[in-house]
Amino acid sequence: MGLFSGTPFDRPPHCPVCDELEEECTCPEPEPFRLAPEKQTARLAVEKRKKGKVVTVVRGLPEEGNDLPALLTQVKNHCGCGGTLDGETLEIQGDQLSRVETFLKSLGFRTRR
Repeated sequence: MGLFSGTPFDRPPHCPVCDELEEECTCPEPEPFRLAPEKQTARLAVEKRKKGKVVTVVRGLPEEGNDLPALLTQVKNHCGCGGTLDGETLEIQGDQLSRVETFLKSLGFRTRR
């Protein structure tokens, strides 16, 4: 008699939806948790970096509940410039404050300067 015999840990894991073994399950992956843009406020600022470089910074959007890499790609395409993701901070090259603000508002985000 094993330590876990007769308990749920004794049996292989099953899918909660179709009750098949997890290896044989064909159910689609559940949608990831997403926060509504209307409930989030993006804080926008323009910062000066080394050698006089100017960067537009977007803060205040949590990594959990957002797809920040996809949002960064959309903002970069809209502004026609480069940028990077530093943790939970979006950094866009140049003084793009008004463009980024109008784009985020069109997506439904609240903005604050």
